Amino acid sequence: MAERFLERLMYATRWILAPIYLGLSLTLLALAIKFFQEVFYILPNVFQIAEADLILKILTLIDIALVGGLLVMVMFSGYENFVSRLDIDEGSEKLSWLGKMDSTSLKNKVAASIVAISSIHLLKVFMNAQNIENDKLLWYVIIHITFVLSAFGMGVLDRLTRH
Repeated sequence: MAERFLERLMYATRWILAPIYLGLSLTLLALAIKFFQEVFYILPNVFQIAEADLILKILTLIDIALVGGLLVMVMFSGYENFVSRLDIDEGSEKLSWLGKMDSTSLKNKVAASIVAISSIHLLKVFMNAQNIENDKLLWYVIIHITFVLSAFGMGVLDRLTRH
């Protein structure tokens, strides 16, 4: 009797995650605001901005879009994996990957997204390399390689454990 009650109580605590996923949607709103703040800065100044600076601004927009996609992926698949299935009507628009991403594939997609975001950030750093000390550049590369190797290692471990 007590064991069953504790198990049900523990199982019900998964709903504590629901407000966290809702909070992530608010951070998505913050990202959208920052994205459009950048766009509204670029458009009126497009003829005054140097080409390299424009490319850096565009890379920032790409970076924001990648982080936004990562947030959506974590929100929805995390909610579905750990809280409850999303009840979306058949006639409505549904993301093709909903309900198909388990926690392992989510982890791999998050790692791949982090590598992509790190790549964009590293490209931005290299485009501004003349203003950055060499030891800092080295650290940026080391950190990026660490992300790449971590994502690769997670993919290899996933493949090994599936077979």
